[in-house]
Amino acid sequence: MILGFFLLQRPRLSLLDRYIASELFTPFLFGICAFSAVGLAIGSVFNLVQRVAESGLPLAIALQVFLLQAPNFVVLSLPMSMLLTTLIVYSRLSGDSEIVALRGCGVSLYRLVLPAITLSFIVTGITFFFNESLVPTTNYQASVVLNRALKQDKPAQEKNIFYREFTSEQLSQIFYARRFNDERMQDLMVLNFSLQGLSRIVTAKAAVWNSAQENWNFFNGTVYTVGPDGSYQNVSKFERRQLSLSRIPLDLATQSRKSEEMNITEAQQYLRLLEQSGDQRKIRQLRLRIQEKYALPFVCIVFGLVGASLGTKPQRTSSTTGFGISVVIIFGYYLLSFVSSSLGEAGVLSPLVAAWLPTALGLATGGALLSRAQ
Repeated sequence: MILGFFLLQRPRLSLLDRYIASELFTPFLFGICAFSAVGLAIGSVFNLVQRVAESGLPLAIALQVFLLQAPNFVVLSLPMSMLLTTLIVYSRLSGDSEIVALRGCGVSLYRLVLPAITLSFIVTGITFFFNESLVPTTNYQASVVLNRALKQDKPAQEKNIFYREFTSEQLSQIFYARRFNDERMQDLMVLNFSLQGLSRIVTAKAAVWNSAQENWNFFNGTVYTVGPDGSYQNVSKFERRQLSLSRIPLDLATQSRKSEEMNITEAQQYLRLLEQSGDQRKIRQLRLRIQEKYALPFVCIVFGLVGASLGTKPQRTSSTTGFGISVVIIFGYYLLSFVSSSLGEAGVLSPLVAAWLPTALGLATGGALLSRAQ
């Protein structure tokens, strides 16, 4: 109801809006700088210093990786900065009795916090944009540059590639490779199933995808034909053999990006591959990460609403105190997010509920605090 009130308001750049917006600007910049510096120090600088000292990472490369990792921490600082900004500004307005004076003139508390909520929506859009267009790319480039400098820039590798294929909900094939290296699958086994059960087993030392003919070239292997009673009816060895199998196992093996290095579109494409592989644990995790990518920007609205609601209480809060309160609230919120995410990965909560539960609870809490203040 409260958020509906905010969304239905027609934007009017009144003197009150300009005044509160000017008050919000400086603390918001301070919050971005402060939280980004803390995040970079903990999440990037310490690790890079250790790499320089122990692994001989060149300082120039360390600086390049640092700059590439910076956008990620800046984006993460935006919701936190909203909380600090609204808490400090509205606490100052309350401590100087400006809120009392404005309410005495007939201005509702909802109207007073409208500039903060408007800024929260703007920051939400900025967060979503950069989290989709910039951060995945810079995260991936930072990983590539760091691995290359540490001489870990090997071709995409994956161990224990496992893929199940179904036909009309009936298991038709199981593909397994011990490892993938330099565009070659190594130590493979393919199990083919019919309505009667296991019908054929193919093993091979290596296999390469033939893009021209869209099939696999298997090398140095054996084909076992299995009868209905489970006995081997025929065994034949081969040096090279072409098999018409799905390309999906190769796509799974060459997917080297982590979820934080993919945007939503790329993550959904990878999800479609995983869904065909049948790995329910990885499918559930990726679905959760995709929902978290949608939910993260809306933390700006949660923190903006909570900070403005707490700030309107009749008390004076300094910048230092406001920073401390912000840290406590941020810690509590992300602790709840961690617990909810863990329950989602365990399958206790659905990915949708696990990702959005902290945001929903945060909005409800902020709305209740604001209603109580009003």
